[in-house]
Amino acid sequence: MKDQLPAYATPGSAGLDLRACIDAPMVIEAGQTVLIPTGLAIHVGDPGYAAMILPRSGMGHKNGIVLGNLVGLIDSDYQGQLMISTWNRGHSAFTLQPMDRLAQLIIVPVLQVGFNVVEEFNGSERGTGGFGSTGKH
Repeated sequence: MKDQLPAYATPGSAGLDLRACIDAPMVIEAGQTVLIPTGLAIHVGDPGYAAMILPRSGMGHKNGIVLGNLVGLIDSDYQGQLMISTWNRGHSAFTLQPMDRLAQLIIVPVLQVGFNVVEEFNGSERGTGGFGSTGKH
């Protein structure tokens, strides 16, 4: 594991690649969800930041392998190993190999906000229209 620590694939990469820290190939059947260890523990520690685990686009598009929870949010006060909830949404079994790049980790700024309770909103150009209410442009 030490020779394959999370790394940015290119200078422009936003996410660090996370790998499957497993000892032997693992078959993930179609429709199955499994927790895959990364072999990494994390503690962000600063409440101004959080970590997010995101899918790798190639795994989903080519193999049907996506995150079981779609996005993994790691709070700054979490301490422990990162596990990847892995869902095979495809129609056939997929074999995950040891140290395969499975997901990516990004660090994002966090703002904790307060709320103002109001009886009604001031009018706006958008208004209260729901999904699709701004039309096609």
